[in-house]
Amino acid sequence: MPGPPITELNSRTREIFRLVVEGYLATGQAVGSKTLASSAPLNLSPASIRSVLHELEGLGLLAAPHTSAGRLPTEQGLRLFVDGIMQVAEPSQEERAAIERSVAQPGPIEAALEATSALLSNLSSAAGVVMVPRHEPRLAHLQLVALAPDRALAVLVGTDGAVENRVVPLSPGVPASALEQASNYISAHLGGRTLAEAVRAIRAEIAGGKSALDAASRDLVERGLAVWSEDAVQRRVLIVRGASNLLDDSAMTDLERVRQLLDDLENKQSVADLLDSAREAQATRIFIGAENRLFALSGSSVIASPYRDRDGKVVGVVGVIGPTRLNYARLVPMVDFTAQSLGKLIG
Repeated sequence: MPGPPITELNSRTREIFRLVVEGYLATGQAVGSKTLASSAPLNLSPASIRSVLHELEGLGLLAAPHTSAGRLPTEQGLRLFVDGIMQVAEPSQEERAAIERSVAQPGPIEAALEATSALLSNLSSAAGVVMVPRHEPRLAHLQLVALAPDRALAVLVGTDGAVENRVVPLSPGVPASALEQASNYISAHLGGRTLAEAVRAIRAEIAGGKSALDAASRDLVERGLAVWSEDAVQRRVLIVRGASNLLDDSAMTDLERVRQLLDDLENKQSVADLLDSAREAQATRIFIGAENRLFALSGSSVIASPYRDRDGKVVGVVGVIGPTRLNYARLVPMVDFTAQSLGKLIG
């Protein structure tokens, strides 16, 4: 059930709500009426504050973990705070410089992404995550070698020198000559293309009756290219660093939640699926607790931002994962700046 719009809260109620959320995010502890009463801006009695806290609890924005233990924001309350009250704090000059240094890490792009995820983890005291850009190699050579009557080994060599192997299913009775013809055809006519481009080209040739391949060889070409093309599109490499940061002192009071979160992080395919949902966002996305099924049990939050190449195409996602009491005001602009910096690297 969605909470009320922030505009429906009067100024006093909104201020008390803000102080409770900010107090919780700073300490991880419930905030009581006595603590709030000592706050200079309020100038209200504990009894008046308790009345407002009770109202906010009735609206589903706050909860009382224990009797007389104060209040803390619900996931619904955190969403209202993030969307309607939070004032972001831009990264400091030192933080920006550190992020830019990690992005400029010499060597392959994976080294820069590793360094970036580790730095985000250190800056956020949470887990830093980066999804590596999808990579579609360009064909230089492909060789099909029979393994058994019903399968062949496809050895692909990319123009960058990378070598990959895949097992391709064979139709019954495929002759060795078909394997050779298919290999030669791909190498001679489709070299320099990405796998997706190669699949489109060969299908266009076959549909237009321009292919000189016989039926068996034509089938092999399509099978071999399709295996790689589908794999390249679906493959997502996820880098997770700093999961140990989640085991801080406050975690000792909620070990089951932290254990669940660590288990979730081990399921990298599911984490990648979640981050992938942020690819189409125009800005940084925030998932709080049960807003995503993966982290519903652990009550965790994700701050994620897509990064783009020079053409504006989204090539990956960067972010942090941690407890719902993440410092959203600080981390949202930090993740956004990191995404922009990675975009400059990719471009």
